[in-house]
Parts: sequence; C-alpha cells; structure tokens
Amino acid sequence: QVQLVESGGDLVQAGGSLRLSCAASGTISSIGRMGWYRQAPGKQRELVATITSGGGRNYADSYADSVKGRFTISRDNAKNTVYLQMNSLKPEDTAVYYCNAQGTYYDVSYFRNFDSWGQGTQVTVSS
Repeated sequence: QVQLVESGGDLVQAGGSLRLSCAASGTISSIGRMGWYRQAPGKQRELVATITSGGGRNYADSYADSVKGRFTISRDNAKNTVYLQMNSLKPEDTAVYYCNAQGTYYDVSYFRNFDSWGQGTQVTVSS
C-alpha cells in the first residue's frame, strides 16, 4: 500500500505565500502523476495542478485557470515528494488541499497499481 502525508497548510493573509508538501511512502515501484486538489466548504473537490514524471523529466501538465501564474507544482522523485508553492494567495484559495499520486507498488510477488489520496491540509487565507 502507499500512504500520502501532506504538510504546510496554515492561516495566511491575502497576498502571502505558502508551500505545501506531500510525501509518499510504502513499497513504491514508480509514481507517474502526482497532483494537488482542493475542496472549499460547500463545493466539490477541484483540480489545482498536476505533474507527471517520464523520460527522466518532470512535466507540470495542468493548472487550474484560477491559480495560473500564482501557484507552481514541483516534485522530487528521489524523495517521492510533490510540492505546491502558492504565491499571491487570495481568500478564495481557502480550502482543504489534498495530494494525489498514481503509480505502481510491490505487493509480495506482484506489481499493483495505486491511486492514493492524502488526508488533506487546511489552507486559510484571510482578507
């Protein structure tokens, strides 16, 4: 099994910055796509940004329009960790931020696919 643990959520004033981290652990063979999603009170979970590893490189392959130019996703493959640098934060960025990872892991004698979520970290932006 694969576990994801997020950290870095906090209360910050509008215009401020935060950096979220998400570390994956377990009998991981490989991780393809990692991403950040968020869910505000009374709203559905939405994609924030995703990043894919392939050919020895990482590709940030999607950003929500609402965060383009303000948020940057990155990852450290050696640490199985994905980051979200959030700048110029706005009150509408307030949400629980969830990490997602997809890949393969070892299960005794087999490789199995996983699609795992973290428990979430709260980001609150005050006006």
